[in-house]
Amino acid sequence: MIDFKSSAVFKLTPTKNDEGFKLVEPMLVDNESVFASFKTIRDMVVFTNKRAIAINVQGITGKKKDFTSLPYSKIQAFSVETAGTLDLDCEIELWFSALGKVKFEIVGSFDIRSFNRLLSNYIL
Repeated sequence: MIDFKSSAVFKLTPTKNDEGFKLVEPMLVDNESVFASFKTIRDMVVFTNKRAIAINVQGITGKKKDFTSLPYSKIQAFSVETAGTLDLDCEIELWFSALGKVKFEIVGSFDIRSFNRLLSNYIL
């Protein structure tokens, strides 16, 4: 499982949903669809209408991957933080029962308010 306490793991940039979909398509359940994808240099986080899937690429070749499924049904609370003047990244924090806080930092231009609305529809 990914160490969600490491801040270096999840400095994400938005990417095309197709890229994330290709990686998680075999794992998706009936009526599950991808609505947002983000990546680091090697790792990815894919948000579906049912869960967030964190993909940790391992090894030199990158063929080995760890997929951590974070179901929205286990979220107890969540928050989003918009970008500021000096702090240019926005943040998503999800609190899961038994796992604790999972934090994703998104760098670059991203509409966190619209994303918050989408996420709220699936969590609440």
